[in-house]
Amino acid sequence: MRKVAVIGVGNSKFGVRNDVTISELAFEAVKPSLEDAGIDAKDVEFVALGSVGAGAWYEELLPAVVTSEYCGLTGAGLVRCEAACASGSAAFFTAYAAIASGHADIAMALGAEKMREIDTPTSMEWIGRAGYYFWEFHNFGLTFPGYYALYANAHMAKYGTTEEDLALVAVKNHKYGAMNPIAQLKNRITVDDVLASTVIASPLKLYDCCPMTDGAASIVLASEEKAKELKVDTPVWVAGIGYSSGTANLSRRPDYVGLEASVLASQRAYKAAGITPNQVDFAEVHDCFTIAEILAYEDIGLCAKGEGTKLIREGQTEIGGRIPVNMDGGLKSKGHPIGTTGCSMIYELTRQLREEAVEKSRQVPLKNYIGLAHNVGGTGHYCYVTILKR
Repeated sequence: MRKVAVIGVGNSKFGVRNDVTISELAFEAVKPSLEDAGIDAKDVEFVALGSVGAGAWYEELLPAVVTSEYCGLTGAGLVRCEAACASGSAAFFTAYAAIASGHADIAMALGAEKMREIDTPTSMEWIGRAGYYFWEFHNFGLTFPGYYALYANAHMAKYGTTEEDLALVAVKNHKYGAMNPIAQLKNRITVDDVLASTVIASPLKLYDCCPMTDGAASIVLASEEKAKELKVDTPVWVAGIGYSSGTANLSRRPDYVGLEASVLASQRAYKAAGITPNQVDFAEVHDCFTIAEILAYEDIGLCAKGEGTKLIREGQTEIGGRIPVNMDGGLKSKGHPIGTTGCSMIYELTRQLREEAVEKSRQVPLKNYIGLAHNVGGTGHYCYVTILKR
């Protein structure tokens, strides 16, 4: 297997983007990623697109084709990847594999999603169908806030987690999202704001939930030989990728205090990278709901099981703490355009590892120059963990 480097990144503004089509949105990410890599669109040999809502949330049924044409990438090999909320990471893995296997020297992972062209109830139905449609959505009407509320209640019952603990996650992520120019939600909030917000699926309230988002992110990858040819200065390397999955039917899960797919994917990623969790300088984790971030701390080995609340209470996941997490605001504040999120996490890791976060107030201190992205699809139906190193 060949070494693979990230040589260019780009990210659109996240939010309600009714001002652009899916192709125009993708272009906002592709153009800066090509400029960052110092290449032309014609140099890209393969494109993997992460997108979930094609033909449902937005009009294009074949988004890889139309976005690639609009961005000047026609002629490259194309594929669309679907892994629910982890589709962007699946696209990144696919582009990485194309280079690592020797099939391409330059590839692109592109995430592009529009979620706001349809009404909220319809969107919630589509997302709710992402678990096990017949047993969970059709029979019981379970939606994704409901899925994660089950996990929140189980964690509270077993480990004493409180609603205030969940609120601290939202407060932290809004703090850093307010510093991020591409974030959807830039408002600073307090614990009281979270606790006073509308209950969505008890104990989860409105401010415990990520928004529905339009956005795109583009990552350009290259082989070691091509990176040298392009004279890329101190490239960011793909150190390891791990992946796993969980049962479609939640009734078959062993418990509701963690995601087994996250545990397995992270273990595989650490093994591939040849590192341990305590060597990671910072992480991007899948905080679609506040409980999901606490579960992630524990599942990927940042702390022992049941101790995730201790990290957030003590400020250990902020800058200055032991392991900064979601310094871009996370899904909670930056936004969660489902098929894009995995690529946007890689965008943030790369910028941080290069020490070029535009807003220096959210630049993490680096010791080992290692960053981790944890991207869950559904409620642990899919999981990808990606480790980058500079």
